[in-house]
Amino acid sequence: MNGAASGRPLIVALIAGESSGDQLGARLMREIRAQSAEDLRFVGVGGPLMEAEGLTSLFPMADIAVNGVVPVIRHLPTLLARIGQATRGIAAAGPDVVVHIDAQDFNQRVASRLRKALPGTPLIAYVSPTVWAWRPGRAKKIAKFYNRLMAVLPFEPAVHRRLGGPDTIYVGHPLMERLADFTPSVIEQQQRDNEPWRLLVLPGSRRSEISRLLPLFGEAAAILAERLPGLIVELPAVAHLRADIEAQTAAWRRRPVILDGETAKLSAFRTARAALAASGTVTLELAMARVPTVVAYKVSYIEGEIARRLIRVESASLPNLILGRKLLPEFIDWGWTPADLADHLEAIMRAGEARQKQMDGFAEVHQLMAAGITTPSATAAAIVLDAALRRSAAAG
Repeated sequence: MNGAASGRPLIVALIAGESSGDQLGARLMREIRAQSAEDLRFVGVGGPLMEAEGLTSLFPMADIAVNGVVPVIRHLPTLLARIGQATRGIAAAGPDVVVHIDAQDFNQRVASRLRKALPGTPLIAYVSPTVWAWRPGRAKKIAKFYNRLMAVLPFEPAVHRRLGGPDTIYVGHPLMERLADFTPSVIEQQQRDNEPWRLLVLPGSRRSEISRLLPLFGEAAAILAERLPGLIVELPAVAHLRADIEAQTAAWRRRPVILDGETAKLSAFRTARAALAASGTVTLELAMARVPTVVAYKVSYIEGEIARRLIRVESASLPNLILGRKLLPEFIDWGWTPADLADHLEAIMRAGEARQKQMDGFAEVHQLMAAGITTPSATAAAIVLDAALRRSAAAG
């Protein structure tokens, strides 16, 4: 007999494989506990945040936090051993529900084994693989072993229906739980509205991105500063790249204020008049903060050729994908100049049609992302808890 029906705790198994998954898992566990009248036991794999919520990890999460082809090959023996260990440990616990959080390559291999070992146990994936961008065949593949997928982007349920993926429910993006971090106070809104205006420059968090984009972003900022005297340029830096950023911006004609730490970065989001950003999740953060943005990115020739053959979406910005139209102007690959960026930045910094178009679009993004949810963690927890209780009742 399983779960509360047998008089034992309801058992929830979870696997997270990276720090972002550890954060999602910890919030999910906290909400499950808040919503449940049952005794609970959490098993599986997680990091320090999930362990603080009561998970005893089967092994260190760092063992499977491996990305990139070469690192995966180097750690392959450990990864294979951990796949087997995770499968055996969870199967032995007899969980009422299994939740796999991100870490898709690792978790899918565990899920395929657990589907055979625990045929009646609901398996839930939390965060969809990017089947809408590349390798769409993954949707049909994961439907073979996941009963349900909890998506964090509002367009993903329709994508999985079209591609034959698992039953998918939009639960909300984790950023929705941090809206206060991105919402300006009255004083911060005044700083955003009144000159001197602030331009937020976000060239990415990888060394290769920064080396390609910083010179071009710096020239765009210089051109813009000639048109907008007094312009303040702010550039948040991740700690391990700060020295590189400082060295590479030393010769900028308009020197940026380099910001350290998450607090300073969020403050800059709340006061920026506009942003120049590399494509990525940061574009959604900027939409949450309602900062009009120009997006740019460059890759090597080989990377560009690969992307053209594999990538199946026309936009690299999440707000554009959520709306299904081009809200943020994008300059991808090699067909653009710093002057192009400066022209579009000037248009969205000044009051007028271009700026208002983005502000109206951000309101739509907020509305779509908030539709039908309380908070993402609470919505996800209700789904997980319902699946666990149904399994427990059926087994009892």
